[in-house]
Amino acid sequence: MSFFGKWNTVLLAAAFLAAIAGCSPMDQSSMDEEKEPHYVLGKSRVNAMNYTGAIEAFEESLEANPHSAQAHYQLAMLYENQESDPAAAIYHYQQYLKYDPKSENAEIISQHIASCKQQLASDVLQLPSTPAAQQQLEKLTEENRRLHDQLSQWQAYYAAQQAAAKTNPPTPQINYSAPPQGAPPQNTSQTPDDVTSQSATTTSTASSTTSSTHRTASSPGTARVHTHTIAAGETLASIARKQGISLAALESANPTVNPRKLKAGQVINLPAP
Repeated sequence: MSFFGKWNTVLLAAAFLAAIAGCSPMDQSSMDEEKEPHYVLGKSRVNAMNYTGAIEAFEESLEANPHSAQAHYQLAMLYENQESDPAAAIYHYQQYLKYDPKSENAEIISQHIASCKQQLASDVLQLPSTPAAQQQLEKLTEENRRLHDQLSQWQAYYAAQQAAAKTNPPTPQINYSAPPQGAPPQNTSQTPDDVTSQSATTTSTASSTTSSTHRTASSPGTARVHTHTIAAGETLASIARKQGISLAALESANPTVNPRKLKAGQVINLPAP
């Protein structure tokens, strides 16, 4: 071999050794990841804008090599820019930094992570931004405040009423007007059965009163009791006019009679003239 031939061989060997020395283990690992068949397929699908197929290819690349930082980086970019999935993008960006901590673009990746977190927060806590929605929110807030004020006023009113009732209890109302002798006590509320029973009692009382009237009429010094049998269409007011007496006196003489429930044939008492 000539001198120049030997010299060329030495130069090529030196260049090869320099090239090997200049490639760090990290660069060599990255190059190996990019040569993985599924990764190569994913890159080709990205170039063809088949983003769904590219994601499937890079996922298969991670199945072959779970520590592939480059596959995580490609997936993070696709999820952030093409799929609008910030949560998945954050995960793959973080995995990329985990398996390539000395990456030159680590600061840029951190900015991408922060941007994805902001997008995720805005999606979860989406607040009304349109003027109409804002006006509706203000209207509901004002209505809630007004109702709260009304509730507070009612609570204060009832508290004052309860305090006054405890301090000044109401005086019981006593009815000093006693019913006539032999008349049944007057009830505050009557059922249909009570009305029927009362009518029968009134009729019986009137009959006995009439008999007593005839008996006492012949007795000297005894006041005679007058009665009247109600005809159809008559009222206490019309009877009072016919008898020449006041309506109040007629009602006082018949405390158990309900003016609104008069019946034909019913007997009532007439006050003394």
